[in-house]
Amino acid sequence: MIKHLRQLSALLALGILSINANAQNPAKNWQNKSIEQDSVYGTGSDKAIELLKSKGVQSTTVIVAVIDNGVCVNHPALKNHIWVNPKEIAGNKADDDHNGYIDDVNGWDFIGGKDSSVDKDNIELTRLYRELGKKYATTSNADKLSKKDKLEYAKYQKVKKAFESKQGAYQKQYDGLKDFMDNIDKIKVVIGKNDFNQEDMDAYKPTDSVMIKTKERLGRNFGMLSSFMKGVTADSIKKQIKGGLDYLNTFLLYQYNVNFDPRPTVGDNYADITQKYYGNNDLNGKTAGHGTHVSGIISGNRTGVASTQEGIADNVKIMGVRVVPDGDERDKDVANGIRYAVDNGAKVINMSFGKGWSYNKKAVDEAVKYAEKHDVLLVHAAGNDNQNNDSVDNFPTRRYENSHKQAKNWIEVGASDVNGKPGSFSNYGKNSVDLFAPGVKIYSSIPDSGYAYFNGTSMASPCVAGVAALIREYFPKLSAKQVREILMESVTKITALVPKPAPRGTKTPVLVSYTDLCISGGTINAYKAVQLALKKSGK
Repeated sequence: MIKHLRQLSALLALGILSINANAQNPAKNWQNKSIEQDSVYGTGSDKAIELLKSKGVQSTTVIVAVIDNGVCVNHPALKNHIWVNPKEIAGNKADDDHNGYIDDVNGWDFIGGKDSSVDKDNIELTRLYRELGKKYATTSNADKLSKKDKLEYAKYQKVKKAFESKQGAYQKQYDGLKDFMDNIDKIKVVIGKNDFNQEDMDAYKPTDSVMIKTKERLGRNFGMLSSFMKGVTADSIKKQIKGGLDYLNTFLLYQYNVNFDPRPTVGDNYADITQKYYGNNDLNGKTAGHGTHVSGIISGNRTGVASTQEGIADNVKIMGVRVVPDGDERDKDVANGIRYAVDNGAKVINMSFGKGWSYNKKAVDEAVKYAEKHDVLLVHAAGNDNQNNDSVDNFPTRRYENSHKQAKNWIEVGASDVNGKPGSFSNYGKNSVDLFAPGVKIYSSIPDSGYAYFNGTSMASPCVAGVAALIREYFPKLSAKQVREILMESVTKITALVPKPAPRGTKTPVLVSYTDLCISGGTINAYKAVQLALKKSGK
């Protein structure tokens, strides 16, 4: 059982469990505040809008596409800020604008089918393991393969090793936690209580030989379990562990299960990467919590309607593009999602998703080039694995496959907190991440008309997308590349050393310069960006 307690510690460190966590949340809209006026490292969007209004600069509506797991278009904070396709008649089951998508009134769902939508899916590693395994699982002599197949076989070996290692680790964690729950019930019997706390464990003194032997068998587990029980009871820990088991089960039943493939639900020819016209117009799916939260950060209610949350941009319409299931998004869907957004007028695209493996990067690269050709800015979350993206993949990426060339219409975003420090979970990269933005405890909209605090570079990315949209609203003549340059040049430079992102529970954080974490060496600053845009535009 000791090893299982160590696994519990590991889950606590990863943030999967949160026993006795009482951290205080910051102000609800701190991401809109500024270091100059409010002494917090928000985006400064409130101060930026004040400046624009004082200068009498007028805005034009900008469409921002949120490529995500969906958007609750009727949420009170969002319903007045949702893009409506002007050429489409809702509910008539016809493609009125002849763009290939029937009733795409507010956007499109590329993981939808005729009768339902994909909810859970594999991670890309599992899909690669399954597909490559069909060809190479029984290969006994690689020397007989062609030169091309040898390269693919080598990839299969790498994929196989990574898959079996990760799937095995999740199975071990699941088995360990399940056994740990069973042992809590055994301790209940030993102590003689239906529930117990730290004091009960410390005070227990066995009197008969059977109980003495039972406690001896459990040994140090009494003391180790006691360390998790400060202020809580065994049953409350069991509830937390149940949440951990459910969390791990998602990996084992769906994400790392080679026998699970939900793609037939969509009904497309998945092998045909050129196929574009599939899916449905259901932007909610079974859950759209992530995309709804992202959308609220960009453009929740700001004026005119009572709300507990405000978005960064003040004249934006959100276009929902659903491609992300509970699992890894597929490259075919991402590529089509980008093209759909571009073709339907989006000027900024937010992409709060990522994965460690890619099935068809070339298809996504071509879509990125398409967006660049049409002057559309792409904003992408750096990821939440406290890893260095200079050396570890987080797809999609701005660098084109088998090339040194990079997309010039791309911004990669890490997450920072109210004090400007990088989030402990945030990915970083001296040469691959552009800047940091608020992404720790961000309050925004969620389904069922609710609001909640979320953490992640998924929250930092829409902060930047919101600021980019703000610039494009008031300075429509600036190109996507110019907007990117302005955002990079106007960051709040942080010169003090900061803790390098690391797993929770790291005892001695490594202090580094912000220039070691991102290209710009700072955090987004909408106020300075507006000042610079005013200067460049001669206003």
